[in-house]
Amino acid sequence: MLTAENGGMPRESRLVNRNVVAERGRTSMRLEPELWEALAEICDREDRDVGELIRQIEQDAPTGSRTSAVRVFIVRYFREAGTEPGHRLAGHGGKLADGGNGQDR
Repeated sequence: MLTAENGGMPRESRLVNRNVVAERGRTSMRLEPELWEALAEICDREDRDVGELIRQIEQDAPTGSRTSAVRVFIVRYFREAGTEPGHRLAGHGGKLADGGNGQDR
């Protein structure tokens, strides 16, 4: 992306390219490092390898891009796992716990 902040030079991508064995064979995917870390954490928690998880994601979301399906899966996985006590322990905001008024109950 060309911007005034970087003197009109293209900004280096943070995306990391990795090979995976997906539904239709070996391919590559580009994700942010944090998403690769999240995917590895999910695989560890679910006792699955990355290729196995990617194939399952593709089967469950057959339309759209593979990368998009993986990003959505990661967000849904952690949203479903998130709880209010867990958010408080992580130091996240208390809007949901306090009814949105910024005060803990």
